Amino acid sequence: MKKVRKAVIPAAGLGSRFLPATKAMPKEILPILDKPTIQYIVEEAVAAGIEDIIIVTGKHKRAIEDHFDSQLELELNLKEKNKTELLEKVQHSTNLANIFYVRQKSPQGLGHAIWTAKQFIGDEPFAVLLGDDIVDAKTPAIRQLIEVYEETGTSVVGAKTVAAHETERYGIIEARFQKDRLYEIANLIEKPKLGTTDSRLAIMGRYILTPDIFTYLEEQNIGAGGEIQLTDAIQRVNEQTAVYAYDFEGDRYDVGDKIGFVKTTMEYAMRSEMKDELIPFLEQLIQKHR
Repeated sequence: MKKVRKAVIPAAGLGSRFLPATKAMPKEILPILDKPTIQYIVEEAVAAGIEDIIIVTGKHKRAIEDHFDSQLELELNLKEKNKTELLEKVQHSTNLANIFYVRQKSPQGLGHAIWTAKQFIGDEPFAVLLGDDIVDAKTPAIRQLIEVYEETGTSVVGAKTVAAHETERYGIIEARFQKDRLYEIANLIEKPKLGTTDSRLAIMGRYILTPDIFTYLEEQNIGAGGEIQLTDAIQRVNEQTAVYAYDFEGDRYDVGDKIGFVKTTMEYAMRSEMKDELIPFLEQLIQKHR
């Protein structure tokens, strides 16, 4: 069995839910406190033992490349001013991993974004981490999925249970529970209409995929939302070889929409040195808006 060494991070979306902020700035660069959201994702992959990362970008996404590149003038300035801690933070993002980039020339869906990384992946199993989900876990979420892959030898998708009214926002998994948070998938449905499935087990932005996924992505079939859906291709793989879902441990934060982004920022702020100032401020804010 080949080791999972590579990861794909799709970052070509238009970020329309954050307009006008994302008119000129990639949504992946929007910060949770002082760190861009995409850096949390890259750090998770690195902590899981991933060696090479390819970020799928699009137009107006150059800032992502700049963030993970060296900024010699900035670093020299920080060094001259003896701002050691800030210098270390800046250099940390540069030295995180071997990062490569490929451009998705038009927004045709998640499946198409993954397909654009085909030449980079070759015939190896690989991880996919979506930037809309930050996972805080003792063992990185994608590492948990790698361990399941090493046990099963087949594709694995990360999963969490969502509220019934939220199922139309996700790829939904109809599955048979096996053991220890592991499910054997029977069916996958991309963003089902409410009431069309009883399952509330949703795909949550983490995947380990075998290279046979490219056989089905190559067909460029159009699915939900008029896009090429990764969920549809995984369903095709599942018809030939068992695919598993794993309810990974850890707290998952949705930074793909404004309310989730604000909640995540507040959560991380409360873990920081700002906590003592924030608590009385929030108490005042609650009283003011009651």
